[in-house]
Amino acid sequence: MKKMIVKGGQKLSGEVTIGGAKNSTVALIPAAILADTPVTFDSVPDILDVHNLMLILKSMNVTSQFGHGVLQIDPTQIEANPLPGDAIRSLRASYYFMGALLGRFGHAEVGFPGGDNIGPRPIDQHIKGFEALGARVEAKQNSVEITTGPEGLHGARIFFDLVSVGATINVLLAAVKAKGTTVMENVAREPEIIDLATFLNNMGAHIRGAGTNEIRVEGVEHLEARNTHTIIPDRIEAGTYIAFAAANGDGVLVKNVITEHLDPFLAKLQEMGVTLEIDEDSVYIPGNDQLAPIAIKTSPFPGFATDLQQPITPLLMKARGKSTIIDTLYPKRIKHIPEMNRMGGDIKSEDGVITVGPAGKLAGTTVEADEIRAGVSLVGLALMAEGTTTILKADNILRGYDRIVEKFRGLNVELKVVTSPDQLETK
Repeated sequence: MKKMIVKGGQKLSGEVTIGGAKNSTVALIPAAILADTPVTFDSVPDILDVHNLMLILKSMNVTSQFGHGVLQIDPTQIEANPLPGDAIRSLRASYYFMGALLGRFGHAEVGFPGGDNIGPRPIDQHIKGFEALGARVEAKQNSVEITTGPEGLHGARIFFDLVSVGATINVLLAAVKAKGTTVMENVAREPEIIDLATFLNNMGAHIRGAGTNEIRVEGVEHLEARNTHTIIPDRIEAGTYIAFAAANGDGVLVKNVITEHLDPFLAKLQEMGVTLEIDEDSVYIPGNDQLAPIAIKTSPFPGFATDLQQPITPLLMKARGKSTIIDTLYPKRIKHIPEMNRMGGDIKSEDGVITVGPAGKLAGTTVEADEIRAGVSLVGLALMAEGTTTILKADNILRGYDRIVEKFRGLNVELKVVTSPDQLETK
């Protein structure tokens, strides 16, 4: 495992360009195996999840090349091979291969996915959707096997019992090649789902309603990539840098932002008293504002994103009074709290309510990044602290944040990622 060394007392200044959305990318790569032609993606973030997905592709005889934000995938020689357990266990989004393989071959066997441990994220809604399309689902000891009969998948009406991004994406990937019409109701509305539907439609799929609570899919037999698909900007990465700039910045310009995707987040910052200069595709944060406490309640899009609950915490610690957070999606997403308290924070979690008090004297120490968003929030706090902070399990941060060392350098902040006792990684 890698660790990140962060020297405190560094203020952010300058500009940063946001990369492609992680949560789009991890769905688009499995979706690429549905194509009958090579596929090219642009604005691909250079994160560990992408490299793990490329390993999974390789196991299916799908070649891929990645460099300078461009990912080329050739699924024309794909083989229905078992997927590698290690890559599957390290990456929750690997379960999107269930829907993609089911659409491509009518059969999928995928190990139980891993990823961040932020509480239960069951796949019962995925299974419900697959079964409605005519698949049989069998849970084995360490995997799920999904099969169809000779007649293949057929269209169906599916009402999800709860709004699930994962189930919406997975069932959509299977329904694209099912015979007839599929109507998916009570679906997630995230921008990343619209991005996926746009990619599939550009290849010849017939998907309507992405971004609303009902998606209609007319199944097709073939999908062909004709153009490079540019991935939408990552709203969570953008929100992270904006929050850090508001907490500890001296003039930061965040570029390549679709500000509409961040409306509830930006509204909360303005409620705190953060000065924001919002342009068509960028946000400028002058910094040094007097801040008031706020109450946050996460909810599915278009509400306040659960993925920004932890990155906003260092900013809340600068407010004059106690702020509260209720995470309705992942109430167990609290692994950052003991680590921040060890640095001098005043944060409590009781009965599903997180209370964030003003920070006193913050001091660097050794902490652990147990998952992506908890880890990056520690980076933001470490920059505000005195002394040096060592963040263990930094691989979790690198899983989700594109070229984070390089981007912080552009903001006049030095981070170091230690890969061995005598080697420092700076990319």
